[in-house]
Amino acid sequence: MARDYRKEYDRYQGTAAQKKRRAGRNKARRGAIKSGAAKKGDGKDIHHRNNNPLDNSSGNTVVRSASSNRSFKRNKNAGHA
Repeated sequence: MARDYRKEYDRYQGTAAQKKRRAGRNKARRGAIKSGAAKKGDGKDIHHRNNNPLDNSSGNTVVRSASSNRSFKRNKNAGHA
């Protein structure tokens, strides 16, 4: 069975709450580019320390590699640390 991207967008990504969170992430990225901390196409992500993409305060955001930002710490049993 093929993945229904239209349905997926309508049910999750297209909701008002998710649009607001995505806009917050984009705003953080634009701010990092403007300050010189990130560059277009650098392969980096903006990490929100408190996991809230709507909180773009300078103490909450940091530029990280995509691999480290899209992962989480694991314990010896491969679970969340």
